[in-house]
Amino acid sequence: MDIRLGGTVGRWLPALVLLAIGGQAMGSTLNQNVSWTIDRSGTSTKYRVVAYGDSIYAGYNGSISKAALYAAPTVDAEYISAKWNADIESVRRAKSGAVAKDVYENKIVGERSYMQHSSTRMVTFEMCGNDGLQARSSFKSQTGTCNYSGIESAISSCRTYVARAMDYINANAHPNAKLKVISNLYYPGYDADNVQSSCKDANTGATVNMRSVFLPAMARMNYWMCEYARQKGFKCADSFAQYMAADYDRNGDGIVDSEAIRYIPGESESNYVNRISVTLRSTLRDANFKLVSSSSSYDYIQSDDVHPTYTGTTVWAGIWGGSSGSVTPRYTSFPDGRSPIWNRYGHERMGWALSVYNPAGPN
Repeated sequence: MDIRLGGTVGRWLPALVLLAIGGQAMGSTLNQNVSWTIDRSGTSTKYRVVAYGDSIYAGYNGSISKAALYAAPTVDAEYISAKWNADIESVRRAKSGAVAKDVYENKIVGERSYMQHSSTRMVTFEMCGNDGLQARSSFKSQTGTCNYSGIESAISSCRTYVARAMDYINANAHPNAKLKVISNLYYPGYDADNVQSSCKDANTGATVNMRSVFLPAMARMNYWMCEYARQKGFKCADSFAQYMAADYDRNGDGIVDSEAIRYIPGESESNYVNRISVTLRSTLRDANFKLVSSSSSYDYIQSDDVHPTYTGTTVWAGIWGGSSGSVTPRYTSFPDGRSPIWNRYGHERMGWALSVYNPAGPN
């Protein structure tokens, strides 16, 4: 999609671009909303998938005006369309840069009407990434004695608003919604964080390894996303497991690495965090180098080292509102439940992870 701007808007665009770039770094927010329908040949029946979140579900690609058409929720809509032989409207109500509280209050609560429509069959959300990124940025800038309170606050806020979001969706989504799913966090910048801090730990008097601080914190966030999902009738798409380990058994323990690090329903927080940050830490890999086999890898993270990679066109998504339209399916069937590119891009992998929970039918 080619969008041309002229006149006053064109003259202001460079300033807006600079504002957005700075805003992403400082935690400002940008609404990026789209509604695109997978228009399947031979059917006029249409159902809706509603996705709330931040820049991940937005399909953010560095632009303040455009976003990836095939962000994870729309990838999943393509899977549902084939499974149900129906048109699927993928409604993405997202706010790039938003922390969990903002996603909850201004998207899930503020824009609840989208999930209240009778055609809604699935509601999904993701949040907490910006809480973590902001806490990480603040910690990295510290000198003197390390203060871990910002990280703890991010974890607490994530827990609070994930739970509230699930309760609110349970109470407000249309009764026709058959599936509710949360996607947890992958670890952007995993390799880049393998450096020492500028601050010193109060107990040891030494600097700390950034990754050793942030990995357990992220694991705690992810644990509660999946654990609350178990408690409150949601499914948990474990994006951390999908992104952060190889799709084969690298350490010889008899389990595929990406399966070994998945959340286990009912396990304790301490067990999960220890398994991720200690026992199986050696199997983790930066998602820029996702190993899908012993001889093949793909880059799941864009050049900003934050957002998932994607394929396909971009659509108008920001500044003064989003866009809507329809596209024909890229793939009309998935004989083994996976598209030919399911593991080649970050958004394709996340969309597939959502799709494994899709009901057999819409009713």
